[in-house]
Amino acid sequence: MRMLSLKLNEDVLMETDKVVKELKMSRNGYINDALRMFNAFNRRRMLKKVLHYESGRVMADSMDVLKEMEALNDPLPKY
Repeated sequence: MRMLSLKLNEDVLMETDKVVKELKMSRNGYINDALRMFNAFNRRRMLKKVLHYESGRVMADSMDVLKEMEALNDPLPKY
Protein backbone atom coordinates (compact mmCIF):
# COMPACT_ATOMS: atom_id res chain seq x y z
CA MET A 1 0.00 0.00 0.00
CA ARG A 2 1.31 3.45 -0.87
CA MET A 3 1.27 6.46 1.39
CA LEU A 4 -0.56 9.57 0.18
CA SER A 5 -0.76 13.00 1.69
CA LEU A 6 -3.68 15.22 0.76
CA LYS A 7 -5.33 18.44 1.81
CA LEU A 8 -9.04 18.40 2.51
CA ASN A 9 -11.39 21.30 2.99
CA GLU A 10 -12.27 21.56 6.66
CA ASP A 11 -15.98 20.99 6.04
CA VAL A 12 -15.28 17.84 4.01
CA LEU A 13 -13.01 16.49 6.74
CA MET A 14 -15.53 17.22 9.49
CA GLU A 15 -18.36 15.54 7.58
CA THR A 16 -16.13 12.57 6.76
CA ASP A 17 -15.20 12.16 10.42
CA LYS A 18 -18.87 12.18 11.42
CA VAL A 19 -19.72 9.54 8.83
CA VAL A 20 -16.81 7.22 9.64
CA LYS A 21 -17.64 7.44 13.34
CA GLU A 22 -21.25 6.48 12.60
CA LEU A 23 -20.17 3.65 10.31
CA LYS A 24 -17.48 2.53 12.75
CA MET A 25 -14.79 2.37 10.11
CA SER A 26 -11.42 3.98 9.56
CA ARG A 27 -11.09 7.23 7.69
CA ASN A 28 -8.52 5.58 5.43
CA GLY A 29 -10.91 2.71 4.58
CA TYR A 30 -13.73 5.14 3.97
CA ILE A 31 -11.66 7.29 1.62
CA ASN A 32 -10.41 4.18 -0.24
CA ASP A 33 -14.02 3.00 -0.68
CA ALA A 34 -15.12 6.47 -1.80
CA LEU A 35 -12.36 6.68 -4.39
CA ARG A 36 -13.17 3.16 -5.65
CA MET A 37 -16.80 4.15 -6.15
CA PHE A 38 -15.92 7.49 -7.74
CA ASN A 39 -13.47 5.77 -10.11
CA ALA A 40 -16.15 3.24 -11.13
CA PHE A 41 -18.66 6.07 -11.64
CA ASN A 42 -16.25 7.96 -13.87
CA ARG A 43 -15.27 4.83 -15.84
CA ARG A 44 -18.97 4.24 -16.60
CA ARG A 45 -19.42 7.90 -17.53
CA MET A 46 -16.42 7.79 -19.88
CA LEU A 47 -17.64 4.52 -21.41
CA LYS A 48 -21.07 6.07 -22.05
CA LYS A 49 -19.39 8.93 -23.92
CA VAL A 50 -17.40 6.48 -26.04
CA LEU A 51 -20.46 4.34 -26.75
CA HIS A 52 -22.54 7.41 -27.60
CA TYR A 53 -19.82 8.62 -29.97
CA GLU A 54 -19.41 5.16 -31.55
CA SER A 55 -23.16 4.64 -31.98
CA GLY A 56 -23.36 8.04 -33.66
CA ARG A 57 -20.59 7.02 -36.04
CA VAL A 58 -22.33 3.74 -36.84
CA MET A 59 -25.60 5.55 -37.48
CA ALA A 60 -23.85 8.07 -39.76
CA ASP A 61 -22.17 5.21 -41.67
CA SER A 62 -25.50 3.42 -42.01
CA MET A 63 -27.14 6.58 -43.36
CA ASP A 64 -24.32 6.98 -45.89
CA VAL A 65 -24.82 3.42 -47.11
CA LEU A 66 -28.58 3.98 -47.34
CA LYS A 67 -28.08 7.17 -49.37
CA GLU A 68 -25.71 5.38 -51.73
CA MET A 69 -28.21 2.58 -52.24
CA GLU A 70 -31.03 5.06 -52.89
CA ALA A 71 -28.82 6.94 -55.36
CA LEU A 72 -28.40 3.80 -57.42
CA ASN A 73 -32.10 3.94 -58.32
CA ASP A 74 -31.86 0.52 -59.89
CA PRO A 75 -35.34 -0.77 -60.51
CA LEU A 76 -36.08 -4.24 -59.23
CA PRO A 77 -35.98 -6.83 -61.97
CA LYS A 78 -39.36 -8.03 -63.13
CA TYR A 79 -39.89 -11.75 -63.25
